[in-house]
Amino acid sequence: MLHSLIAPLKDRAALTQEQVRAAVVALVDESTSADLKADFLVALSQKGETASEIAAFASHLRDLAIRPELDRETASREILDVCGTGGDKLNTFNISTTVAIVAASAEVTVAKHGNRAITSQAGSADVLDELGIPTTFTPSQAAKSLSEVHFAFFFAPSYHPAFKHIGPCRKICAERGHRTIFNFLGPLLNPVRPRAQLLGVPRPELCLPLAEVLRELGSRRVMVVSGATPNGHLDELSILGGSSIAEFYHDKGFHNSILDARDFGIQPCSLEELRGGDRRENARILTQILAGEERGAKLSAVLLNSAAALFIAGKVKSLTEGLEFSDELIRSGKALKKLDQLIRFRP
Repeated sequence: MLHSLIAPLKDRAALTQEQVRAAVVALVDESTSADLKADFLVALSQKGETASEIAAFASHLRDLAIRPELDRETASREILDVCGTGGDKLNTFNISTTVAIVAASAEVTVAKHGNRAITSQAGSADVLDELGIPTTFTPSQAAKSLSEVHFAFFFAPSYHPAFKHIGPCRKICAERGHRTIFNFLGPLLNPVRPRAQLLGVPRPELCLPLAEVLRELGSRRVMVVSGATPNGHLDELSILGGSSIAEFYHDKGFHNSILDARDFGIQPCSLEELRGGDRRENARILTQILAGEERGAKLSAVLLNSAAALFIAGKVKSLTEGLEFSDELIRSGKALKKLDQLIRFRP
């Protein structure tokens, strides 16, 4: 099947829904050669993936995931995920992981989907492990954590067993110097299927297409962001330059904008001030921020992104209100208390 799809891709023909379904079946089949899978993924990348193609791949791959069973009350909440696609190669500390805990301290239910480091020194799973927050709960334990403490981490490899047959071809693509559709898919495959999502991407031109993808996947409140820096773009809102934003709301449609952190009284800083390190260093930074011991650029980055997370989750009515609320959560000790609760919680 993949052989038959490569030629039309080279002619820049978009894949149909049925072709995507067949491609997914072949990609997760261990009998299909890794080299053929890589050839297909490279051809798809060189054509350029459409929003419909990305949504179709995500939909079919989500159907293969292990889905935790949530109780009715938890499932009725506005569940949020906060994550980035990675790939910005700017080695900042784990901003979205810090933001997830701040949001949970506001009683937003946060289903954090993530992995170990791939393009950075420390991924979300690495930092949470270092902090002592469990990353390997069973699906039922994670569902209970989500219900009782408003936070659970969903370790991607544990929920997507089919991916073990995709890893080798992704490695081949990386060795050839090619990105693939899987660079986009990680944040779209949360097994809880949250309806609210703050998603960071490393290139501004990806904002609107991925907002469209999330809409197609059933999300109700979406913000996709890419923040400018002197060295490229962060997969976060930036305090170093303008941030491109694409939003979607089920009752209002799409909206594109550019956000300037200076409009919120946030002072510019250098990229070096946002640098992170290994898992131990990034866990230390996260703890310092939540303890109120960091009042500089790192805190500003967390507050701005937390404001967006709280807004997307429907907890505040504006980013200005979100900034004030986020700062209060840290100053009052609620964010640090939430961190301690997550470390101690065992279902």
